[in-house]
Amino acid sequence: MGVSRRNIIGLGLGLLLAAALVYAFWPQPVPVDLVTVSRGPLAVTVDEEGQTRVREVYTVSAPVGGRLLRIAADVGDPVIEGETVIATIQPTDPSFLDARSLSQAEAAVKAAEAARTLAAADVERAAAELDFARSELARARRLAERGNIAEATLDRARRDMRTRTAALEEAKAALKVRDFELENARAVLMQPGDAETGEGTSASAGCCVPVRAPVTGRVLQVLQESEAVVPAGTPLVELGDPADLEIVTDLLSEDAVRVSEGDEVAIENWGGARALAGVVRRIEPFGFTKVSALGIEEQRVNVIVDFTGDPAERAALGHGFRLDTRIFIWRGEDVLTVPVGALFRDREAWAVFRVVDGEARLAPVEIGRRNTLEAQVVSGLAEGDRVIVHPSDRIADGVAVSDRELR
Repeated sequence: MGVSRRNIIGLGLGLLLAAALVYAFWPQPVPVDLVTVSRGPLAVTVDEEGQTRVREVYTVSAPVGGRLLRIAADVGDPVIEGETVIATIQPTDPSFLDARSLSQAEAAVKAAEAARTLAAADVERAAAELDFARSELARARRLAERGNIAEATLDRARRDMRTRTAALEEAKAALKVRDFELENARAVLMQPGDAETGEGTSASAGCCVPVRAPVTGRVLQVLQESEAVVPAGTPLVELGDPADLEIVTDLLSEDAVRVSEGDEVAIENWGGARALAGVVRRIEPFGFTKVSALGIEEQRVNVIVDFTGDPAERAALGHGFRLDTRIFIWRGEDVLTVPVGALFRDREAWAVFRVVDGEARLAPVEIGRRNTLEAQVVSGLAEGDRVIVHPSDRIADGVAVSDRELR
């Protein structure tokens, strides 16, 4: 029985449809990103923001309490040790008197005036008695020369003369005491503003205290600029040398224990065209709690970094400038590395997907040092192996893969 042409065409179309279905449902290779395991330099760093600060900052405070005149110095002004007057402190004005204190002070003035009047009268009386004693002595001497009085009478006249002289000196001293008491009583009556009106003793006439710079450098901050009455110990200005800078960066405590004094530091993102060089000088032995931007409490430790390059390269930096620090805690020049994005946890170990003959093969690996981008391969891979970066959930052991050729 012959086969018709229509049957042959139908059979061919059926075979083509079957082939298309087989091809459509046949597993296709999963496109992936591949990298080649290679050798090269690897550096492990601790990266964190930092801030510059003057190494030695001097806070100048008021040595005495009084009226602080307005500080004319501006931030950045140069100062010379022992010469530049930073601030001037004058005595303060007297305080106001309430009604009772004012009445008591006025009464004290009147009493002092009366006592002075009495003392002045005593001086007049003593002077009069001295004049009389002086006349009596002169008369006794004339009579004694003629032999009209006894020698004892002349001696009594001399004694009376000396007594009256001493009494006059005593009265004058008492008058001075009353003058001082009256001056003291009037001083209690002084009110604020009497210095401007000419009453009493002007505060500006008293001894002013100049506050001089204790070091040579520049003004970093004016803490009390306006005129004010300040107590002793009030901070006035901060001084320092802007050329003598250091960097303070606060690291997480678990990162700080990995850092050692003498570690090299790359200083980046400070505003210049190239990174600056530095070295860790000190790791402070105490930590502090700091709340992160996400509201998480973190234990932080301050690490102090010194600049090591040419000072001219960082001349534009000043006190309180922001920058990034990269502290090198380990370096290797010929290290077998794999991207961190290729690693994942397989139970308790690290693993990667290595591509062999177009298929993904699960390969356990042992890693050593690592940074944010690469990790050191201790075992499990060889140079030249191809591994999958960021494998998706479609990748499993034995799955066919193809390179997306993105890198």
